[in-house]
Amino acid sequence: MKQLTVCLILILTFSIHGNAQNKKKQDAEAIKKMCGCYEVTFNFAETFNYSKDSLYKPSKTKIAKGLEWAELVEDGKDKISIQHLLQVGDPSKPHIVKHWRQDWLYENTNFYMFNGDNTWNYISKSKPAVKGQWTQKVYQVDDSPRYEGSATWVHVDGKSYWENITDAPLPRREYTKRSDYNVTVRGNRHEITNYGWVHDQDNTKVIRETGKEDIILAKEKGYNTYVKVDDSRCRAAVEWWNKNREKWALVRHKWTEVYNRNQNLALESKVDNKVLFKYLFSEDYTKATEINEVIESFVIK
Repeated sequence: MKQLTVCLILILTFSIHGNAQNKKKQDAEAIKKMCGCYEVTFNFAETFNYSKDSLYKPSKTKIAKGLEWAELVEDGKDKISIQHLLQVGDPSKPHIVKHWRQDWLYENTNFYMFNGDNTWNYISKSKPAVKGQWTQKVYQVDDSPRYEGSATWVHVDGKSYWENITDAPLPRREYTKRSDYNVTVRGNRHEITNYGWVHDQDNTKVIRETGKEDIILAKEKGYNTYVKVDDSRCRAAVEWWNKNREKWALVRHKWTEVYNRNQNLALESKVDNKVLFKYLFSEDYTKATEINEVIESFVIK
């Protein structure tokens, strides 16, 4: 009887482990379906405003289109990294813009949570709290932090999606125009579709001050569609990345060293009146020593 019980326990253990591994593999396959060449349409509209200012002006509806290449930078056991590149301008001679990057980490316990005004709080979660979950870490064009959150990929009724709510900086389309709020609470949903994938957002514009309750200024809907096209259309972006991948590997290596300090992080918005991506996008910064020095100059000690 004792031997039968032991056998049943072993069978159950192997079954649970096997199911978890199959689920993890299914998750990873869904994430990697976001790679490739896409026609992208960005849609954002402010839906509700809660301002007490009678002169308040909502953000204008934003619709933009482009061609985007999503490069699989890393495909590891517990990490998938995807670099996005925008391909814009004359199709015969397009301009390439290094865009955002998303890293997906399985059962990650270390987080940098945005807290407004170019600061991120380091938080460590327990292993049970993130069991079976994937953390999406989103980075700026210069690979500095943006926002991150952890949740479980869901595969049901023919759908594969991941949902999370997290605090984030203002999007680029806003922070050059708006100064009346300083935190975007992002409701992110990434769903794989039969045409590619969609980034569905329900965002809240928040005013955050230390020692005070958050004030909701407005709400916003975002709906970005990524329609898969033949990879040959993004050939220019692929060629650009092949020429520049080594430099950006150095940039990521330096940022990893900063993140591995596992402490609260605050960054200067400008150094010598210049933002970080202006330095790193320059051909003057190609060596590790130069890259490390300029990134470190933005880290507030």
